[in-house]
Parts: sequence; structure tokens; C-alpha cells
Amino acid sequence: MGCKVNVIFYSTYGHVYRLAEAVAEGARGVDGAEVRLLRVAETLPTEVLEKMGAVEAQKAFAHVPLAEANHLANADATIFGCPTQFGSAPAQMRAFLDNTVRLWGSGALVGKVASAFTSTASQHGGQETTLLTLSTFFYHHGMVIVGVPYTVPELTDVTEMMGGSPYGAATIVGAQGERLPSAKELAIARAQGDHVARIAAKLARD
Repeated sequence: MGCKVNVIFYSTYGHVYRLAEAVAEGARGVDGAEVRLLRVAETLPTEVLEKMGAVEAQKAFAHVPLAEANHLANADATIFGCPTQFGSAPAQMRAFLDNTVRLWGSGALVGKVASAFTSTASQHGGQETTLLTLSTFFYHHGMVIVGVPYTVPELTDVTEMMGGSPYGAATIVGAQGERLPSAKELAIARAQGDHVARIAAKLARD
């Protein structure tokens, strides 16, 4: 028996989108896994995005379908991705999560698998706090939280600066967004997708 996995992301300049693609790739490698890549709607006005220089960047993933709250109930696992803003998830992702109150009321997500990944401008920009604060949402819904195990070799690799922790994959993008996810950061993301899908498949069989 396979499993259904959502990879739901919000991305401003495309860095988290690249991680999301890697996470989805890892999940698709698990036999029987049905993986859906979805994006959280942008809430900033176009004129603000233009000033931020994000309009062109967002065209790269404009084709990805928008996520809806019911997508969570229809999957065995959901892996959330978003950038870090002041050590927490940005307003776009929080607005999406706030829209799951009815699912919480019905217990629709109890026992389903949840995981998260992120990006930061700097090495110490709040990757872990963002992932840990996202976990409070998972706890309130009664979800099963899955991270990245230390059997993934890149987590203990200190030969270069990189994002990623047992709480989830991450990338460091630089103050101007000039750095793209590295090969090792993408490897962690793929490993996370694979691990989540395998856990979800085991739970689905039960």
C-alpha cells in the first residue's frame, strides 16, 4: 500500500521552491507514494512584490497549483516549506495554517504525518526556531512529527557552510538572496522527503 504526500510551500524568491522540488523528488522515490506539490498563495500586493524584486522570481513557480486546507485532510503526510522571517514562519504560511480551524475541530489531521523545511538569509538566521515553531501547529492537530535522521550524512558534514538540521532541511540564501541551495542542502531535502514518505506509508498500512 502506498501513501499520499503533500509538499506545500511558500516561496518569495524561489529558494524554498527549489528545496520543495527536492523534497518532492525524495518522496516520489518511495514505492507507491503519490506526491503533490502545492504552493501557498501570495498575500502581498503586486506593487510591493515589484519593490522587493520578487515578481520575476515568482513566475518560475506560478504554474504550481494553490494549496487548500482540504488538501491536508486528503493526504497521509504533509511537508511544509517556507522562508524564515524574524525566526518564524512568514504571514503567508501562517494565514494558510490559520485556515485549518475546521480540520482541527473535526480531528481530521490526527495521526497524519507532518514535517517542515525552511530558508534563512544567514547561517544563524532562525532556521531551527522556524521549524520548531511550526511544530506547535502539528502538535495542536495531533499530527505525527517527522524530521531528518542523523543517518543522513550531510547533517554531520562540517566541510562547508550549509543549512539543515534534524528538525528539517534548510538553505542559506545570503543577505541579497544570491546563494542557491547547494548540492548537500538538496540532498538533505531529498532525504527528508524519502523519510517522511516511508513513515507515512508504514502508518497507512496500519
